[in-house]
Amino acid sequence: MSLQFSVLASGSTGNAIYVATEKQRILVDAGLSGKAMEGLFQKVGCCPSNLDAILVSHEHSDHIKGVGILARKYNIPIYANEKTWNAMEGALGKLTLDQKCIFKMEETKIFGDLDIESFGVSHDAAEPMFYVFHHQGKKLSLITDTGYVSDRMKGTIKDSDVYIFESNHDMNMLRMGKYPWSVKRRILSDVGHVSNEDAALALAEVIGTKATRVYLAHLSKDNNMKDLAHLTVKQTLLEQGFEVGDSLKLFDTDPVKPTELVAV
Repeated sequence: MSLQFSVLASGSTGNAIYVATEKQRILVDAGLSGKAMEGLFQKVGCCPSNLDAILVSHEHSDHIKGVGILARKYNIPIYANEKTWNAMEGALGKLTLDQKCIFKMEETKIFGDLDIESFGVSHDAAEPMFYVFHHQGKKLSLITDTGYVSDRMKGTIKDSDVYIFESNHDMNMLRMGKYPWSVKRRILSDVGHVSNEDAALALAEVIGTKATRVYLAHLSKDNNMKDLAHLTVKQTLLEQGFEVGDSLKLFDTDPVKPTELVAV
């Protein structure tokens, strides 16, 4: 069995990514209710009872809402860095000591036949970080919830086979939208979210010859549209000489509908 994955949910209302190999079943974040999470697993033919670990990116509710519930029900260990644990522990409810595991930033942990590398991002959370998955020469990079993509981040995720990449908002929709200026300023800041335009430019710098799939993730429900994000990123990549639609395919994600469980 090769490296498999599904974006179970992605958006302002909840986020969860499932990654599996022959020996490991990993969930990154669980930002929906326990019942909703179980329904998402069922849609891709999997079950949370088989999970070996839950990795947490940061403590915002759209990433941890169902973490404690799933961990208690199925006795799953949770991995996060110390600052994230301090920020989220009260929201997760009662857990056993052996369920509270530390995954430091800029660390690589081995989970059976899967190497998982953590790296820091720029977001208004305690110590936000995301993950790169390595398995039998394949590389899957997950990065959302960052105000910008630094050279250090680009170096970590460069030359991946698959990208799950933030494309949060359209700049014009955000500026003209209903949000108060304080919220707009937060989203546009270095600790906010990446726009469609900036996502496209960052992707053009990191995509190498191996990449076959890009998933546009964490779209704002008020300041973006799937078609707009897709078109913006596709057009930029085409202008940069990438064969989008042929060797490189662009996929949407959804807040309530999982992507197909596929192998890298």
